[in-house]
Amino acid sequence: MDFFDKFKIWVVLICFISQLGHGFYLPGSYPHKYVVGDQLSVKVNSLTSIDTEIPYSYYSLPFCTPPEGVKDSRENLGELLMGDRIENSPYKFNMYTNETEIFLCQTKPLSGEEYKLLTNRIDEIYQVNVILDNLPAIRYTKRDSYFVRWTGYPIGIKVDGGYYLFNHLKFTVLVHKYEETNVASVMGTGDATDVIPTGRKSGSDEPGYMVVGFEVTPCSVRHNPESVKNLKTYGKYPSKITCEDNTVNMAIKENEPVSFTYEVAFVESDIKWPSRWDAYLKMEGAKVHWFSILNSLMVITFLAGIVLVIFLRTVRRDLTHYEELDKEAQAQMNEELSGWKLVVADVFRAPSNPGLLCVMVGNGVQILGMAVVTIMFAALGFMSPASRGTLVTGMLIFYMVLGISAGYVAVRMWRTLFCGDHRGWVSVSWKVACFFPGIAFLILFVLNFLLWGSHSTGAIPFSLFVILILLWFCISVPLTFVGGYFGAKAPHIEYPVRTNQIPREIPPQKYPSWLLVLGAGTLPFGTLFIELFFIMSSIWMGRVYYVFGFLFVVLILLVVVCAEVSLVLTYMHLCVEDWKWWWKSFFASGSVALYIFLYSINYLVFDLKSLSGPVSATLYLGYSFLMVLAIMLATGTVGFLSSFWFVHYLFSSVKLD
Repeated sequence: MDFFDKFKIWVVLICFISQLGHGFYLPGSYPHKYVVGDQLSVKVNSLTSIDTEIPYSYYSLPFCTPPEGVKDSRENLGELLMGDRIENSPYKFNMYTNETEIFLCQTKPLSGEEYKLLTNRIDEIYQVNVILDNLPAIRYTKRDSYFVRWTGYPIGIKVDGGYYLFNHLKFTVLVHKYEETNVASVMGTGDATDVIPTGRKSGSDEPGYMVVGFEVTPCSVRHNPESVKNLKTYGKYPSKITCEDNTVNMAIKENEPVSFTYEVAFVESDIKWPSRWDAYLKMEGAKVHWFSILNSLMVITFLAGIVLVIFLRTVRRDLTHYEELDKEAQAQMNEELSGWKLVVADVFRAPSNPGLLCVMVGNGVQILGMAVVTIMFAALGFMSPASRGTLVTGMLIFYMVLGISAGYVAVRMWRTLFCGDHRGWVSVSWKVACFFPGIAFLILFVLNFLLWGSHSTGAIPFSLFVILILLWFCISVPLTFVGGYFGAKAPHIEYPVRTNQIPREIPPQKYPSWLLVLGAGTLPFGTLFIELFFIMSSIWMGRVYYVFGFLFVVLILLVVVCAEVSLVLTYMHLCVEDWKWWWKSFFASGSVALYIFLYSINYLVFDLKSLSGPVSATLYLGYSFLMVLAIMLATGTVGFLSSFWFVHYLFSSVKLD
């Protein structure tokens, strides 16, 4: 098999894996069959804004409340951490029953505080997020000759200095006829507590329908105060309401009430139930996205291959030349050693702060393992957007379970550094269990104070903090100690050469070695900066990210490039007789985090330029720092472990006295 055949196989493999997240989709819930007349209930999620990134409860504004009272939906751990607060709403439909001019309520006259709050939220471009049958509402706006898709709708709009509220909603529900009449009426949904029994037998021949789309058009309509005076909730508004999305009429004023109405139309669609999320998962600029990622993969693969080939040839030729000499020539050569051979008695000398290095490597293994497993499951469709919060919940579960690997690697590395001494493994395990989670809790606690002060739904409730701490100390910490115990029992890695008691002096370098280490992060950054833009847009701009197949390929490529970059830099340091390679190998690949943080600042300045207020900027920088720290630990661990393997292999391949 020649080079081109291998290259073709590699390209096919990349394309296959990348399509996992594009074509293979396992829905997060099961079809829910409704018959004509069944009641459909709309839910509301937190108000969100790309201008502040601080979510608020829907009922923090003077909107209509349900007659039965506001009730929270059951939410998983991931939803709570992401700031989702899903509640019931007064909007109700009957399946396949078109209705117009439905009166909802008239609020009390707006107080000065309510008026100021509404105008502030309109200025901050807050969106209302409504949900039907687990589908978020989509809004389409025409821009030039094409339509732009949005999730949710704005609270209102400011025109010529006046504030106008969108108080009339035109809902369009896309339904698909249920094709199997012998299946039970309700198979279940992703939210089991909201299954609505139909009251009919499962064997009924009545046609059933499934919700496959949910659209909303907000309008600003001024209602006649006399017409709504005697109307009750869900009553018929006496005059026709014309919903025009290009005109606004309902100006909000202090000490004046606001009336809310809505209408709903059902449209039969050819969209199948498994494909109903396609409208949400379709990313803008898809062709540019695919071709850019594929181009980056090809370029980085060639660069990595060239570096690897050159590197292997150089080292192997050096070792082969040495092994071909007879014993007398080898003895003479040992007296004339140069380059990496001169540091044979110092190359395995313990680094400064060895305990911290072991702890960081252990945490890096845990974070990297969590990322690989989570992205793999997401690429296979097990963490779809249909199941809100499962991605974050899965990350927490995988992180806690992988505490075993963190404890094992850290303690075994500790024993290796100290030539098999197992004393102190309990202390190392404890530090591993507390290092990254402790920093994360500290950052989240500080940011949470800011969100508490803003009365945001993004603030983690105190009860959830207690749950997270219990998960940390009752699951993660014990599993880390279990891994540490096995690491203490496992044989340590024997060094192939002896270490002198007196360290060798490192000759002065022409350029600072740390400058080269910091510059090494540019190549790993080149493998992910395109994908990083889409991820940042998903987190901060509210866009759906679901190309986990490509992300998995990029992650694998990032690991390979980090290993090779760190390995090459370690060899370069050894060639100039610099035997302090331990920390440099870690930060050679870990320095990619510095460029990601700089990119985050660039994204804040140029892409989130509308972000307002010091609280929003602090939240952004705090979460970005936490993300960058996790990336540094993961990539640094890859570089360190690959360099350790290489140095061990290099000095065990040739015997130098």
